Amino acid sequence: MNGRPDGEDDLGDMIPFSSGDSEQDRPEDPAERDPNPERQRPEPDATAGPDAAAEPDAAAGVGAAEAGTAEVGTAEVGAVEAGTAGVGAAEAGTVEAGTAGEAEVGVPAAPRQRALRKAGMVSAGLIVSLVALGAGGIAVLKPYLSPEDFDGPGSGAVTVRIAPGSSAQAIGSVLAEAGVVASAQSFVRVTEERAVTNRLRPGHYRMRKGMAAKAALDLLLAPSSRVVRRVTVPEGLRTSEVLARVAKLAGLPLKELQGVDKALVGLPSYAEGLEGFLFPATYEIEPGDTAVDVLAAMVERFQLAARQIGLEKEAARKHVTPLEAVTVASMIQAEGGVDADYPKISRVIYNRLQKGTPLEIDSTVLYAQNRRSLKITERDTKVDSPYNTYQHKGLPPGPIANPGEKALMAALNPAQGDWHWFVTTDPAHRITKFTDKESEFVRYREELNKNLGTS
Repeated sequence: MNGRPDGEDDLGDMIPFSSGDSEQDRPEDPAERDPNPERQRPEPDATAGPDAAAEPDAAAGVGAAEAGTAEVGTAEVGAVEAGTAGVGAAEAGTVEAGTAGEAEVGVPAAPRQRALRKAGMVSAGLIVSLVALGAGGIAVLKPYLSPEDFDGPGSGAVTVRIAPGSSAQAIGSVLAEAGVVASAQSFVRVTEERAVTNRLRPGHYRMRKGMAAKAALDLLLAPSSRVVRRVTVPEGLRTSEVLARVAKLAGLPLKELQGVDKALVGLPSYAEGLEGFLFPATYEIEPGDTAVDVLAAMVERFQLAARQIGLEKEAARKHVTPLEAVTVASMIQAEGGVDADYPKISRVIYNRLQKGTPLEIDSTVLYAQNRRSLKITERDTKVDSPYNTYQHKGLPPGPIANPGEKALMAALNPAQGDWHWFVTTDPAHRITKFTDKESEFVRYREELNKNLGTS
């Protein structure tokens, strides 16, 4: 059966104050009417007055009240007797009419009424408490369940900075403080929904105010919204050329770049200056970056490449210092050619060093004069400078350019061969020829001069 048994409430508990039997049908138990036999009195005389007749009822009421609670007083009994007829079926069970017109209830009404009132008050209190707790809980959870959010793409422009290592919550807080999104939690929610937290990168971003969290996330993921200047430093540039290029492309004052304290950029212990250690690469320069920041990033990139190729260990194996290895690499890089030529140029340098022959590297005399040219004259080879490898044997005092990784690797791993000369006979097509015969070297020089139109 789907019906609820009579006498059960909605929770399935039996209602304690309801009975299926009436008082008239149930046998009268004197002990039940008055549990204290010593307090029972003889039946009043039918001829007695109203007071005498009422006294047993009052006494019985006291007994019943004491049975229900030890603190019920006579005044309460009077209240119970006076209010018995007004007790509804829901409170006092079924109210039935007794003989001689007297109202009679199966169980004492006063304790039951008081218990029901207390139960009602407790229930009401619990309901109010739960409602209050629910309202408070909703107030606490609302920003997470339904965080505030703007609609649309927003307007205006504002730049925000995302610090390295920022969580989605931290980024959301930055955006909310800048007025980009309505709440940090709205940004966190869409980030988690799209599972792109690991794609958020540090940097400065050009955003709009009053954006929907989804639109803000789209901008943070778009490379075009980053406020950054990208500066590419090609291989083989001299330090003076690198600084001029960075100043122009990054908008930094050239004097600040030139005046940077070398002790602040993290140079390796064997470096004597910046030359050779500003690694060729593409750098992202953000608003607020200083000259020190930029040069330190370049030196750090060199240090990374040096560790990857084991520069110090491999230089020792070649019986050169790390600085000498970088110097060799700088000449390889400055002489140019294609990548495949680098190990061969390296071999020519080491062969001439081993034999004690002047290196006669054209790029060294051009470096000494701070100029660039494909044409070397007799006068150039006589310039007074320790970098003039026509006039001085051995390596120059230091690097003459900033080499890339391939030139560094070639300096540590020269090709096998007996070459003592090389000439880039066709610079336009980057064709370099190698020989161990001086006669061939002379012929190659003539070929170069012809291609340059100087023969």
